[in-house]
Amino acid sequence: MNTKRIPRVLIAAPRSGGGKTTVTCGLLQALVNRDLNTCSFKVGPDYIDPLFHREIIGTKGSNLDLFFIDEKKLKGLMAEVSEESEISVIEGVMGYYDGLGGKSTESSAYDVARATKTPVILVIDVNGASLSLCAEINGFKDFKKDSNIKGVILNKCSKMMNMLIKDTIEELCEVKVLGYVPKDERYALESRHLGLVNSFEVENLKNKLNILSDQIEETVDVKAVIELANSAPELEYEDILIEKVTEEKPVIAVAKDKAFCFYYKENLDLLEKLGAKIKYFSPLEDETVPEDASAIYLGGGYPELHLGKLEGNSSMRNSIKDKIRSGMPVFSECGGFMYLLDKLEGKKMVGLLQGEGENTKKLSRFGYITITAKKNNIMCKKGESIKGHEFHYFDTTNNGSDFEAVKAFGRRGWECVHAYDNVFIGFPHLYFYSNVEFPKNFVLAAENYMKR
Repeated sequence: MNTKRIPRVLIAAPRSGGGKTTVTCGLLQALVNRDLNTCSFKVGPDYIDPLFHREIIGTKGSNLDLFFIDEKKLKGLMAEVSEESEISVIEGVMGYYDGLGGKSTESSAYDVARATKTPVILVIDVNGASLSLCAEINGFKDFKKDSNIKGVILNKCSKMMNMLIKDTIEELCEVKVLGYVPKDERYALESRHLGLVNSFEVENLKNKLNILSDQIEETVDVKAVIELANSAPELEYEDILIEKVTEEKPVIAVAKDKAFCFYYKENLDLLEKLGAKIKYFSPLEDETVPEDASAIYLGGGYPELHLGKLEGNSSMRNSIKDKIRSGMPVFSECGGFMYLLDKLEGKKMVGLLQGEGENTKKLSRFGYITITAKKNNIMCKKGESIKGHEFHYFDTTNNGSDFEAVKAFGRRGWECVHAYDNVFIGFPHLYFYSNVEFPKNFVLAAENYMKR
């Protein structure tokens, strides 16, 4: 067992929309602006907030999810990713105690704080309340004996309201009020059905974040936040040992542009640990798959916002189809899956698979899943399973039937995924660390294609 000092705090809220993303982003930008080597984590399966943190704020980080992996792996991953960082900020998910099935703390932000012994800052929206805020704070602080809630930041709070209630909260709740954030449209972060908007699309985003960080510096005691992070106990962990399956460095071409950008960074890092080389390409801008590619990875994103350009790039569409039909391995999920169909919203796509994708205007099969193979395929043998997540408003006429998906509590199941010798294509976003055999087999398939 190893131990490591990792200064860290977790930002939580009573519910979604409570301001934790605003506070987290502003605090991260303030820490980066202070030239601190800063790491960010996101509790749960969301791939958008980590993308936002990496691409716009410039932190390194990953997801922390106790449905996908157990506590041992989660702490090992946290220690690995935060290597050399001076402070880590963990953004919670939903309400602080909200976990699997709506009636469990399992996989909640609290569950991660408990497992990692991380001090928690609760973000409280003050709209329409004053003394009642104390009842809310005490309710969260005392709901679990090990809640670890050590501080509070007041969101959408005026200077006058902060002066009125701060001392009362500290006296009646025995937690420190670390500051407040006023409501201000200048740093409002827009949102869409998947959470934060695609980081490539936000106008003047860097300017907004710097205005927000300036506000955080003015009205939040950032020094006290850093001191709280430094009070976290040493993390006990075991290294995650990953051995290479090849020395040949097969190139996996990963789609990355405005249409395809949703990836768990841990998945890409794991492919490299296993011996692959990652090379990015753009289905929007490039003419063909990279010439030295031995496999293709098409992630999720917003292909529906770029249908004209995707349809117009027939050279790339034909290149992808020809490569896969020649035997090149492909792993494709969600938006990448829909791109490989005949059509998406009436526009011509790659045409590798028969079927069309359409916007249903509602979430389809949303949530954590475990998928199990019904036959041998490129990623695994019949009967083997891996964990993942679905979050999409689109559906298709041909979702595949080579895996069986079951919701986290086993209350619902459905067939999904097209999987055979060189193909794995479907809606689920898989988390590779939940079964390392899947990415191992993908890398080996890439190596075999390269040798052929």
